[in-house]
This record gives sequence, structure tokens and C-alpha cells, in this order.
Amino acid sequence: MSSELAIDLTRVEKVYRGKIHALRGIEMRVGRGQIFGLLGPNGAGKSTLVKIMMTVVRPTRAEGSILGQPIGHKPTLARVGYLPENHRFPRYLTGRQTLEFFGALSTLPRSTRKRRASELLETVGMKGWADRKVSTYSKGMMQRVGLAQAMMNDPDLIVLDEPTDGVDPVGRHEIRNVLAGLRARGKTVFINSHLLSELEMVCDRVAILLGGMVSRQGTLEELALGQGFYEVQVAGAFSNGDLPAELKPMVTGAPDTLRISTTEPAEVQPVLDALRSRGIVIRRVQLIKPTLEDLFMTAVKDHQQRTGVGAKL
Repeated sequence: MSSELAIDLTRVEKVYRGKIHALRGIEMRVGRGQIFGLLGPNGAGKSTLVKIMMTVVRPTRAEGSILGQPIGHKPTLARVGYLPENHRFPRYLTGRQTLEFFGALSTLPRSTRKRRASELLETVGMKGWADRKVSTYSKGMMQRVGLAQAMMNDPDLIVLDEPTDGVDPVGRHEIRNVLAGLRARGKTVFINSHLLSELEMVCDRVAILLGGMVSRQGTLEELALGQGFYEVQVAGAFSNGDLPAELKPMVTGAPDTLRISTTEPAEVQPVLDALRSRGIVIRRVQLIKPTLEDLFMTAVKDHQQRTGVGAKL
């Protein structure tokens, strides 16, 4: 087991009632100190995988480790913070009391949990609502308190299931800052989310889960390898015949916009030089890279073509 991995999963399987395959041999690696995003359509098995990691669901088969210990090692869970999807807190408690309650469940000393509760309520922007009952909170406020709850025991690994669900844009920005702060402190954050734009802004690596299997995983740069290009807009009309023969294979498009099949700036310069030498005015040069949503949709379409099964988006 690598000490550099916070999560190292091998051949994780879950079969319900002997015939419904929720997970089909998951292989996944998450490095320590990373923010890792798990994405996939409804029914892909994301929540099942998270619940197996948190020992809420018993796997049909699972090998690997969480924080260097085998999956299911109970003492290791004391080093993990968890925010489940659709969580519920006792409505008669205040936000502060909720955090202190969960701190007590984590066996934190009374003085420590009181201090941590105050610090975390301020961190997630709930200081002004700390002593109001949970029953008065909006969904976004519940998510903020839920995030604070997941950090009460100062865990090494924080597992978040849809952490920004119901949170307004300002709140999502603040939560991203909190997650970046956790990463800066060497914590590992594992996020399961449908908000692809949010994952794109904060994650170091992602995995795309389709049909109970990991379709792709890696950094955005790794997943987008070979799919980026430079787009060049020119004044007037352009034809491929305006370029030297050695440059023609990498350039497509006409009459006023061309695509250069590379993401390397040095490889673009000969094309630009050739255009200028022929008196063609360059109006715009832009690097185009696929977004996480583009990569996700490509993976879904490939999966559908390969299996003949449509994904429930």
C-alpha cells in the first residue's frame, strides 16, 4: 500500500439481490493532499461507492485501502470526515449545538469541540446564525453546517456527497475557498457532485463513473490530451493553399477561421509566420480546450455506443 495514496481501491464490486450490478470492479487512486472529483450520471454507482468507503454499505467484493488501512477498518474512520447527501440534523438544535454534538460523537474533549465549533461556523460563513435552530435554516445553510460537521474531528480525509447542492453562487465560492484551504493544509478531499463546473474549478483529478465502472480518471490535462487546439481568426479569406506543404496537415478551416491541431504555443508560430508573410492579418488567436462537461459527455457517448445502454443524466 502506497503511503502517498489516501484512497487506493481495487476490484470493488457490489451486486444487489444477486443480479443488479451497481459496481463492476472499481479501480481508483486518490493521492494525499488532493481534491478529487467523482462524477457520473444518475445510477452510475457513485453513492454506492462512497457508502462502501464509509462502511455504510457492505461490498460484494472490495480490495484496497483508505488512509493506508484496509477498507472497513473502523479505527481509521476516526480520521475521516463525511457529509452524506440529503443529510438531516435534529431540527431543535442550533448550528453550534449540532457541531458540538458531532464533536462529542468523535470523542473530542469538551473544550476542543466548543473551540472547533466556533472556528468552523465562522469558516463556513454561519457565525451570525450559530445560535439559531436548524429548523430556521435554508438548504444552503444546512449544507454549510454539514461541511463544518465533516471537519469537526480535523480529519485527514473529507468525503463530501454533493456539498454545494442548494448553495447560492456566493456560498459555492466560499466553499471552494474552504476546500482549497484544506488542500493547502495537506488534507485530502473526495467530492461526489453533479456540478461539473464546480469540480472543474477546484479538483486536481477526477474520475468518470459509468455503468458501475471507472471510464476515465486523471487530471483534466490528461483527460483532454489530444482534444485541444488553437483557433485563429484572420481578416479576409484564407485557404489551405496559403501555407507551406509541411504545415498543411495540422491546419483546417476556412475562410476566415482556422484550427491548428496542437496545444503547444511553439508549434503555432510557424503557421502564424506563414500567414503574416502572405499579408494575411491575424485578428485573434485562442487556445481551445475541452471543458470537464465536454469530456464527460464524450465519455457518456462512448459508453452508450460501446454498451448500447443510455445513461440517465
